[in-house]
Amino acid sequence: MDKVKVSWFKKVMGWLKQVMLFMAFAIVITGLVDVWRGKDIERDNLPDMKALSLNNEMVDVLAMSQNDAVLVYFWGSWCPVCNFVSPVVDTMSAYYPTVTVAMNSGTDEQMKQYLQHKDYSFDTINDSEGLLAQNWSIRVTPTIMVFKEGELKFYTTGFTSLPGIWWRMLFA
Repeated sequence: MDKVKVSWFKKVMGWLKQVMLFMAFAIVITGLVDVWRGKDIERDNLPDMKALSLNNEMVDVLAMSQNDAVLVYFWGSWCPVCNFVSPVVDTMSAYYPTVTVAMNSGTDEQMKQYLQHKDYSFDTINDSEGLLAQNWSIRVTPTIMVFKEGELKFYTTGFTSLPGIWWRMLFA
C-alpha cells in the first residue's frame, strides 16, 4: 500500500513540475511578446487621454492615476478575443478605477445598447473613429495599460486573465 501511495505522489509531483515549468515558460514568452508589441508605445511624453465617456463624464486618465493605479482597456465590440477579456475587465472595474476605450465600434447609442446587453458596468469612451487609439499607437485589441502617478507601468495585448490583470494592478 505504501508503495502505491509513494508512486501516486511521485506522479502528481512530476505533473505539477511540468505544469509549473510550462507556466514559467508561458510567462517569459508572453512577457517578451508584450515588450515587442509595446515598443511603439510612448512612455515618457504620454499623449492626453481626456475624453467624454458615454456617461457624459470627463475622463482624464493621467490625473486619475495620481492617487490610484488606473486600468485602461482598448477594445472593440467586433473583437473576438475581447469577448473573453471584457468580462474580466468588468470584474476588475468593481475594485480599481477603470477606463475603457471602445475602438471603431459604432455610434454612442449602439455602444450603450451593447454595454447594456452584455451587462458591463465599466466606464467607456466611444472612440468611434479610432482617433484616440491612433494617438496612442494602439494596433492590437485588446490592449491593456496600467497607469500610476501619471506613468505607464504595464502594457499588454491579446488575451489576459483575471490573475494577470490583478497582479499588474497590485504591482503598479
